[in-house]
Amino acid sequence: MFSPKSDPFRFDGSKKIRCVLADDHTLLRDGVRRLLEEAPDFSVVGEAADASEALKLVIEHRPDIVLLDISMPGMSSFEAARLIEEHCSGTRIVFLTMHEDQEYLTQALRSGASGYLLKDTPAPHLLHALRNVHRGERSLSPRILRQLQEADSGRRRPDRTTLTPREREVMKLLAEGQTVRQAAGQLGVSTKTVEAHKFNLMRKLDIHNKAQLVTVAIRKKIVSAPIPM
Repeated sequence: MFSPKSDPFRFDGSKKIRCVLADDHTLLRDGVRRLLEEAPDFSVVGEAADASEALKLVIEHRPDIVLLDISMPGMSSFEAARLIEEHCSGTRIVFLTMHEDQEYLTQALRSGASGYLLKDTPAPHLLHALRNVHRGERSLSPRILRQLQEADSGRRRPDRTTLTPREREVMKLLAEGQTVRQAAGQLGVSTKTVEAHKFNLMRKLDIHNKAQLVTVAIRKKIVSAPIPM
């Protein structure tokens, strides 16, 4: 006769996935906690409103998963993740965030994250993703995954807006207010050479005047601050 105790798929309460939650929005944290606690295979062993407190809780409880928001006051969540990865390697790190920026995703993955999930993820999908992470897999929200695929596809195509090192040097000097002649003198080249680089970079970036050149130089982080015109 079949016995429930012999069922290999029967949930064993002693093997719950233990989680620490970190988010400075109390309502959101409460909602995630309720979601996890209503699932039979999760338990919440600690909550934090900032990354520093989350780090302390992880070191204390050694949970299976820590869910980290990105935009919390105080210590950087990425720094906390790096320390967790270094000192608590058994804890899987999942960022639960509203940020879809590629830069944030890159920092998260570099810090050791196993998951990057958006806060609008449906509850069943969130639970499924966390179970996958607990099994040692990586989980990304579908929109984030599409961004990665599109970025990878874009890297396979030539980027016509990429500047050469010399074009970047010329752009920096011009954005800082130097004339073509002054830039040529500083670079040790002829004014015709600087004019050629200037023409090429303005054509590549669809720039038509000095104001646009300065704006693009700031956006591309070639200069660090607005330059007085």
